[in-house]
Amino acid sequence: MKRSVLLGFAVLALASNAALANADLAKAKNCLACHTVANKVIGPSFKDVAAKYAGQKDAEDKLVKKVVKGGSGVWGTAVMPANPQVSEAEAHTLVKWILSQK
Repeated sequence: MKRSVLLGFAVLALASNAALANADLAKAKNCLACHTVANKVIGPSFKDVAAKYAGQKDAEDKLVKKVVKGGSGVWGTAVMPANPQVSEAEAHTLVKWILSQK
């Protein structure tokens, strides 16, 4: 019994650290200059992005392209610049984290 409880805590700790790591990645890649988790700044909040793309099968790939190459017109007149400092693998990590914000 004790072992299963400890294993449960370990899994929760790892999941929590992964969420923090992705927030740290968003900060390191300068995403937080224009976005926050809960409020619109220059760009939409991550929660708004997650809500808009919820249930769309191609959402992750679509958003990875926008993170890396930039985009415009989806959220009004604000332009999302290209982010060449973000690798495709990092973009997938960021987008998965963004889409998990609810």
